[in-house]
Amino acid sequence: MSDSPQVHTSLKVVRRPLYSDEPKTLGELFLASIHRNPRSDALTYKSEGTWKHISSDDITRRASEIAAGLHSMGLRKGDRAAILASNSPEWTLTDAGCQIAGIVDVPIYTTLAKASVKYVLNDSGARVIFIEGRGLLDYVRDILPECRTIEKVILFDENAVESGMMSLRELSRMGADAIGRDGSLVSGLSSAVGPDDLATLIYTSGTTGEPKGVCLTHTNLVSNAIDASEKYGFSTADTALSVLPLSHVFERSAMYLYLFNGMAVCYAESIEKVADNLKEIKPTIFVGVPRIFEKVYAKAKLGAAQSSPVKERLFDWAIDIAKTVARAEEEGASVPLSAKLKARVADALVFSKFRDFFGGNLRFCITGGAALADSIYLIFTGAGIPIMQGYGLTETSPVISSNNPMHRKLGTVGKPIREVSVRIAGDGEVEVSGPNVMAGYYNKPDANDEAFTEDGWFRTGDIGEMDADGFLKITDRKKELFKTSGGKYIAPAPIEQMIKGSKFVSQAVLIGNERKFASALIVPNFEQLESYLRHKGLEPMSPSEMCSSPVIIDLFERQVAKHTEGLATFESVKKILLLNRELTVETGELTPTLKVRRRIVDEKYRDLIEGLYKE
Repeated sequence: MSDSPQVHTSLKVVRRPLYSDEPKTLGELFLASIHRNPRSDALTYKSEGTWKHISSDDITRRASEIAAGLHSMGLRKGDRAAILASNSPEWTLTDAGCQIAGIVDVPIYTTLAKASVKYVLNDSGARVIFIEGRGLLDYVRDILPECRTIEKVILFDENAVESGMMSLRELSRMGADAIGRDGSLVSGLSSAVGPDDLATLIYTSGTTGEPKGVCLTHTNLVSNAIDASEKYGFSTADTALSVLPLSHVFERSAMYLYLFNGMAVCYAESIEKVADNLKEIKPTIFVGVPRIFEKVYAKAKLGAAQSSPVKERLFDWAIDIAKTVARAEEEGASVPLSAKLKARVADALVFSKFRDFFGGNLRFCITGGAALADSIYLIFTGAGIPIMQGYGLTETSPVISSNNPMHRKLGTVGKPIREVSVRIAGDGEVEVSGPNVMAGYYNKPDANDEAFTEDGWFRTGDIGEMDADGFLKITDRKKELFKTSGGKYIAPAPIEQMIKGSKFVSQAVLIGNERKFASALIVPNFEQLESYLRHKGLEPMSPSEMCSSPVIIDLFERQVAKHTEGLATFESVKKILLLNRELTVETGELTPTLKVRRRIVDEKYRDLIEGLYKE
């Protein structure tokens, strides 16, 4: 790639293979894994109400045809191809085809603003863009002429193809013809790709600043998929449901992990259909961000509250039992017989419903992308759904550390995975070295200089600490720490988690940089508030009316005070502001892994925040 990044500060790490025959590139991972663990249901998707399967042989054939088709179009090793689509077999097959041919693919979130889509296409220099269908084509139609390097638009949906465009099926046919003329074409393309070649450019949607193209090599991604799965005991008996966007490195890496370990992969129809799909697929493994687990708990809690006061008290009792049992087991303490007996009753009445929500076959869940509250961990673990919390960044492919079935500890993000080293800088920043660390930021030499220490370790931007047992704990984002006008530093994330411990709180954002005191923007759980109003015999209110009601504001002030007891005086939340709608990815306030983009929130609610501090 002629304009690949130059990162003179990066530390070259020589990795010890875990297996003697492990793949060295993603193309090899796709081809070798599929041959090593052949199955008729390698990929499963729903079409017209029926679950359909794609076999290992079909993956090999279709990915090879896409690779050969791209080569026939004139794309060569190192060229870029963008993918703008939601999760589907076509997404995975296109990625596989690109990796076999040495094409650097550039995933684009379907929720990304058009201006950002244009920025990514122009910055990456993508020659081809794969688009899911008519809806997304219409969305980006007016910016495509402004993307100077795009030569061809390829549609997954052949019914959406217009003049001058091509369908994925046509591309595959072109590739099949090329393979027919030269049977060694695909093997030649694949063998020309090296472990240190770039595999993908993933643009961070970060919580601050302009997107940066993260350059990840084949070694970065292959090593991470293999090393991160070392202690999980994955096997061909496992089934996973793909829910998070494949445009994000978390789900992308999980997909490689699934295929390498011979698991069956099923694609959720949509976020709205996840609950139905879980019951249909009955996965053994589920990968999700903390917000998913928070919502599952909130929904269960709401259902109990809406049933009757007795059922709500029973639910709360069961949750307390789950926490008690899980905490005792975490600490290695014996669980009293009385607690065990209560847990059996709670299991039959409450916990079994949690497990049924996920299909009833889960061995464990894996989460990352944001902090998981200790309370949520204890609730699910106590209910028989162990959650393995990990930690990583796009720049680290992504996994740095992870709890696993063999080693886990409450309040931590686990131990560093094999071949990855972690150290804590003098100011508390977590620094990383390993084969998973990116090659650099694309077209951003200044950012590269800032990203690495003088001796080549990657600066994560997170504040953390290592305990005596080697477990890593993340306390906050370095850039998100803010200082009050009195000179005191506050870490917002832990306080936000405390506030979200209230059943009435859906989302919370702490503010107060250069202010006299900390305040909080809070999105209420409006369904819980509706139940509260009914139980109190009060008149129904709209979300806007609730947010301005003195009764509701007083309730939240008491809830915040209750759930943040023990904070230092300078950390305590002095004022709150209730927002009448959720922060979302679509409005730009959240990243695709549902982390708050604080800069956007500060800008969007600037006037309301100013008013809060003027009162």
